[in-house]
Amino acid sequence: MILHVSKITVFRGVLFALVSAVVLLFGSSFTAAQIRNTTPDAKSAGPEDKQKDDVDFGSRENSARTDLMLKADKKAYEEHIARAKEASLIAVELRNTFEAKQLFASEDRKKLDRLEKLTRRIRNEVGGSESDSDIKNLPQTISAALKLLADETESLRKEVENTPRHVVSASVIDQANKLIGLIDFIRREQ
Repeated sequence: MILHVSKITVFRGVLFALVSAVVLLFGSSFTAAQIRNTTPDAKSAGPEDKQKDDVDFGSRENSARTDLMLKADKKAYEEHIARAKEASLIAVELRNTFEAKQLFASEDRKKLDRLEKLTRRIRNEVGGSESDSDIKNLPQTISAALKLLADETESLRKEVENTPRHVVSASVIDQANKLIGLIDFIRREQ
């Protein structure tokens, strides 16, 4: 199932890049053709001919649309990275709070819920889907689990930052699934 979703996501990314390239290429070649056709004969053409030549596919409007699409895509990617950073910070806070107090407060449960939501969103945005979040070699104590959680979340952050846009990353999906399994374990044990 994950492989099927991965191919669809990769296909969408490639299709978007291909369509953008065709629009840019067609728009610039059409504008060049219009410039060549502005000879004295073309200027003296009748009103019917002028209406045909007024169509401009390389217009500022199309260029602005393309720029807006690229900016929106970049913003979405930056938000994706920000989610990974926030998840890493929350995991470190949970570990430090538990080490200091040796108990899990209601605020910590809320942070754990937030961490799970962030992790699921990260996984879904790179092409992952709902699956069993199976983790092997579970720690024996909550303290060890929280330490592992902080380490694994930091690894996820690094993976997300090193993964380019429009790439389906199996390692990010696997890492997110491990974290979700670890979060479930911590929730059951506390």
